[in-house]
Amino acid sequence: MDEELRKEVRKLSLQNAYEHGGKTQDKIILGKILGTKPEYRTKVKEITKDISEIVNSINQLSSEEQEKEINENFPELLVPKEKIEEREGLPELKDAVQGKVITRFPPEPNGYPHIGHAKAAIINSEYAKMYGGKFILRMDDTNPEAERMEYHAAIKVGLEWLGIEFDLVKNTSDDMEIFYEKGMELINLGKAYICTCKREDISKNRRERKSCKCSMNDIDKNNKNWGKMNTKYKAGEAIVRFRGDMKADNAVMRDPVLFRIIDGKHYTLGEKFRIWPSYDMAVAIEDSIDGVTHAFRSKEFELRKELIDEILDALNMRKPQQGFFSRLEFKGMPISKRIIKPLIEEGKVSWYDDPRLPTLEALKRRGIKPEAIRKFIMSLGLTKANTLAPFDSLEAFNRKFVDSDSIRLFMVSDAKELVVKNLSMSSVEIPNHPVNDKGKRKIEIDENFYISGEDAKNFKEGIKIRLLGLGNILIKKIGTVFEGELINEGDTKEITKIQWVPQKTAHEIKMIIPKTLFIEDEFNEESLEEIDVYTEPHYLQLKEGEEIQFVRFGYCRKDSQNQAIFTHK
Repeated sequence: MDEELRKEVRKLSLQNAYEHGGKTQDKIILGKILGTKPEYRTKVKEITKDISEIVNSINQLSSEEQEKEINENFPELLVPKEKIEEREGLPELKDAVQGKVITRFPPEPNGYPHIGHAKAAIINSEYAKMYGGKFILRMDDTNPEAERMEYHAAIKVGLEWLGIEFDLVKNTSDDMEIFYEKGMELINLGKAYICTCKREDISKNRRERKSCKCSMNDIDKNNKNWGKMNTKYKAGEAIVRFRGDMKADNAVMRDPVLFRIIDGKHYTLGEKFRIWPSYDMAVAIEDSIDGVTHAFRSKEFELRKELIDEILDALNMRKPQQGFFSRLEFKGMPISKRIIKPLIEEGKVSWYDDPRLPTLEALKRRGIKPEAIRKFIMSLGLTKANTLAPFDSLEAFNRKFVDSDSIRLFMVSDAKELVVKNLSMSSVEIPNHPVNDKGKRKIEIDENFYISGEDAKNFKEGIKIRLLGLGNILIKKIGTVFEGELINEGDTKEITKIQWVPQKTAHEIKMIIPKTLFIEDEFNEESLEEIDVYTEPHYLQLKEGEEIQFVRFGYCRKDSQNQAIFTHK
């Protein structure tokens, strides 16, 4: 252990011991070190011994000696701390006033909402709640070419499923007249101009950090050209550009676009407007006039912070605090519309609710609970480190929510026949949950059962098995049909316990098993497995969408009377 780490371990040990009656534990200190210095997670064995030695030496000191060492070496530990309410995952907001915080979630209705949208919505929602403030849903609908009512509706449905509530719901396009007013103001201030250069010339000039001839036009000419954008110019022939700094290292500031002509029909406004604000123009004005105090978005927008601030400074408008967080994706489950849409068009995935996808529709259909998504996202906090999470990290949260409510049912795959002789009973009662009171179900039986092929392949004549909830069986004959007989209970510890389904009432369903969609950027042709299985007739009594734990298989969601989707183990 190097000297710097040794000093940090001693500091943490002294602090923890001083705050807890003079004693600390090496496990606590190890946890604190790994939490702040994750690079040591691969060196746990190497540092554990040294941590234990330091902790033991601290524990042998009296409280007075501990305090003296803190005073001499770590006096900052004795400075009284302002009491801060503990919050799950999210840090305190800068310049936040209780009851005055306003946040917003501005999705563009150009696709189905996914796990990344959930992260943005939940973080902004939670901050509004933390400070007793307000939360705005604002549909960022200023690109008629890409946006549709279908997506608008899907976003609202997804957010409702997540349990997110809003104090105000609006569309960015509600304020088109304000954008025009502010655009004219920037032109008249000399902070914006109309550019009629060809697209390739604009790109070349921006790369070479050169101004174009249009930037030299005076205010009168820019006003005339603004008028022509509504009447004369075609889409792509003229744009409004912010007068930034063509020499700037931040390429965003090299005279970016504020308005462009789009002739597409808007899904609510029709053809009322043809000059539309860019994202930067729209978000800057909207956040200011909506009273947003803290604007959070994913970190790919971080370079745009400077531009948004400059637009608002030029207009002498109020600026929100801007914060950024990492995008959230799952390994092998891309969220990009550019990837998902072709998969649907080519028939490789069925639709946006295909259980292999990270869309909210797909996660819901797969059986992921909105509460689990919220807990998972809050556990990530506000980090800007790239978050490419394994899907099982979400599964771990989901398991806690589905376990207590999921009834247990028997299900067998690759079914084999088992005939049990001298069976005296005609029915059995099985509890629906091993711990929680979820009632019991009655299963009618005779001597004919289905068992799993995976279990049957291990059968030998003379072995004992236990049919769960029914009794011990001695296997008497091996073949295409297995035979056995019910025997006295006896010792059950070493006996293989298996699930079963009565043949006479077995209900056949299709089990859908989603797997990783992409492996090393290649589409996995085996990402969706479908198997025919038998389950109990009680399955038919369950509501569509209900969660089930098929015994010894995993958690599943009833998709229909004839189909279930595997959620996770």
